[in-house]
Amino acid sequence: MSTLKLDTIASRDGTESTDVTNVINGSAKAWVNFNGTGTVAIRESFNVSSITDNGTAVYAVNFTNAMPDTNYIVCGMCNYNINGWGTVQLYSNNSGNPFSTTSVDIRTLEYSSVFDPAFITIAVIR
Repeated sequence: MSTLKLDTIASRDGTESTDVTNVINGSAKAWVNFNGTGTVAIRESFNVSSITDNGTAVYAVNFTNAMPDTNYIVCGMCNYNINGWGTVQLYSNNSGNPFSTTSVDIRTLEYSSVFDPAFITIAVIR
């Protein structure tokens, strides 16, 4: 295997560039947009292999490539009706810890009520 060592990555035309550290340390390591109602279905994703439906409003987001550790953050949104958005929370399903290197457990809420929303989006940043 070859290693490419760079300080900066630039666009093809050279008008935009960024330090390689931003790509390695500052990018989303996984993200997903999925339907949480009925049969759960991924609309689009990066580094997410599947979603496990663990009951009303409870999901496991499974990573294609494992995280190196559990020191990452998760942010997300979900809809509760055509005009509003609910909350995506980390959720400790059984293990007492929502984070693992291979998945993260979440649940969705509208105020304090759990529900299965049609649109759920999350990003995992490390």
